[in-house]
Amino acid sequence: MSEETKSLNFIEHIIENDLKTEISQDKLRFRFPPEPNGYLHIGHTKAIGISFGLGERYNAPVNLRFDDTNPAKEEQEYVDAIKEDVSWLGYQWDKEVYSSDYFQQLFDWAVQLIKDGKAYVDSQSSEAMAEQKGTPTQPGVDGPFRNRTVEENLDLFNRMKAGEFDEGEHILRAKIDMQHVNMLMRDPIIYRILKKEHHRTGDTWCIYPMYDWTHGESDYIEQVSHSLCSLEFKPHRELYDWFLDQLVVEDKLRPKQREFARLNLSYTIMSKRKLLQLVEDGVVNGWDDPRMPTISGLRRRGYTPTAIRKFVETVGVAKRENVIDVSLLEFCIREDLNKTAPRVMAVLDPVKLVITNYPEDKEEWLEAENNQEDDSAGFRQVPFSRELYIERDDFKEQANSKYFRLTLGKEVRLKNAYIIKGERVVKDENGKITEIHVSYDPDTLSGSGTEASLRKVKGTLHWVSIKHAVKAVVREYDRLFMDESPDSHADKSFMDFINPDSLKLITAYVEPSLKEAKVGERFQFQRLGYFNVDNDSTSEQLIFNKTVGLRDSWTKEKPKAQANQNQNQPKSNQPQRKAIDVIQQFGKKYTNLPDAKREKIKADILELAEKVSYDELEPLFGTAAKKVGTRIAAMLTLQVLLKNGLERNDAINEFIEKGLTDGNALLVAEASEI
Repeated sequence: MSEETKSLNFIEHIIENDLKTEISQDKLRFRFPPEPNGYLHIGHTKAIGISFGLGERYNAPVNLRFDDTNPAKEEQEYVDAIKEDVSWLGYQWDKEVYSSDYFQQLFDWAVQLIKDGKAYVDSQSSEAMAEQKGTPTQPGVDGPFRNRTVEENLDLFNRMKAGEFDEGEHILRAKIDMQHVNMLMRDPIIYRILKKEHHRTGDTWCIYPMYDWTHGESDYIEQVSHSLCSLEFKPHRELYDWFLDQLVVEDKLRPKQREFARLNLSYTIMSKRKLLQLVEDGVVNGWDDPRMPTISGLRRRGYTPTAIRKFVETVGVAKRENVIDVSLLEFCIREDLNKTAPRVMAVLDPVKLVITNYPEDKEEWLEAENNQEDDSAGFRQVPFSRELYIERDDFKEQANSKYFRLTLGKEVRLKNAYIIKGERVVKDENGKITEIHVSYDPDTLSGSGTEASLRKVKGTLHWVSIKHAVKAVVREYDRLFMDESPDSHADKSFMDFINPDSLKLITAYVEPSLKEAKVGERFQFQRLGYFNVDNDSTSEQLIFNKTVGLRDSWTKEKPKAQANQNQNQPKSNQPQRKAIDVIQQFGKKYTNLPDAKREKIKADILELAEKVSYDELEPLFGTAAKKVGTRIAAMLTLQVLLKNGLERNDAINEFIEKGLTDGNALLVAEASEI
């Protein structure tokens, strides 16, 4: 096996095999299909990188398709934001398309399914349909409307389209197999009535196609060769193929669905519901707050497209879910900015330094290298004078032999300037140092070539000239959460792990070359970290965001924190119950509880739901009608999964519709929340 073949990921292996056996390279086409119901976050960058990366590797077109089949949640604002994010990442799509472009064709195909006896209008309550659907271990049974005539089905479907019926009164279902082992194949919903105005089509339509129906058919219309999805869609592949079986003609390419593991990141929340809570509770300042994991937040913080793409490439394409340490993302931005960011000097915690033997009226403009990693970056002039600012923690009155910064009686070098020696300090009435007095050796100027300038000292400090310094605001950011998995604790809210020091506002002093810095420009503040000019910056007030430190300060703290946690945790050999089992237990008594207790249990269910997978939840969709409490608990859990990014399918929509038509007010209320 060649080295190139060995380096291929499993999706590329599939494509390479298809190129050998099925299709020619000019037939390759991919797509990225976001739903325009929110802002993209770091988790989406993997799906973006895979599809567009394959397009670049194989010189194949990639469509940007907006899956806009749910007008209740979709807005043009999100469409615009998604386009900006994808473009900023450096990807170019071939066609900008929308599922709504195909509404008429999808409708026509649905009519053909009815004529072929492969679809029918069902007029039952969602509760009745769910009971008939069975469970993963029990087959379903045919409903009373399954054998309606073609003529009756066509009549009802056209009247659904004409707006004659209310939401939930009728649905169109595929006629497949109610005893199928895969519950998604048990006559899934194709169309539902939804009387909401669409952001593109207005009120032209009042019936909307379901995702499973739209997905593969849109791929087919666009002649997408490989339809790449995250792992939760693997059970849907059989339905994807069944729908295509009804439509595909021999002379057109048949799309192929394949699945990969989604991206999960430590110290990060990916749930849209929880991100929204951070915004609404004022923990952050909007969706583009630099502490947010949204692409717009990362962009504002100073992350580069190159760093994010390198991160996605490094993570790779996997078949199993895993959690990536956020330090890898931070490493990628450090690596990129180290190569590209100009070096400048800034002091964030200033103390005055006076060079007592330097002439009071003298100033020099010294040559400073812009980036030692880039020979083409050149040099700049930095002013030097008798009075400077240095960092307060770069000086100690008394220090041991391992302290290499400034102290009394010892020498250090000022970056790009002279060697100085600590002489004495001036303090205020509280004993705080207000001035450090030093002497300098005028023969030690960096780069002057004198013998004295070549003298080695162990410490080098950055500085700014006080009379030339520009005052600036620095927003020093740190990780928003102090816990590696802030939403994984059954006994605590993710809000309990908010880092109180995730944002510090600092009045800093920067060298005058930064006075004309433009919004978005990135710099290394020498010895401090990487910073960029924030959107709020003006010509009167420079504002910088801290992108990342020069090194990972969390790597040393993390083992200590884990050790402390382990010491405080009682030892137990008892296996922990699964979250879904606890939720089911709560559901059994839910409807019999007093209001206050029920609200407490509801909160517990919503918290536990963060640990539940869709595969664990779906069996509860078939819960018997009399077990209302369990169905409410399942509905609450579904709320969380949907807000966390789970995409709807036929089983989900049937469960919701059943809840909306239930006789229990509590269940109807929770279904309405969705």
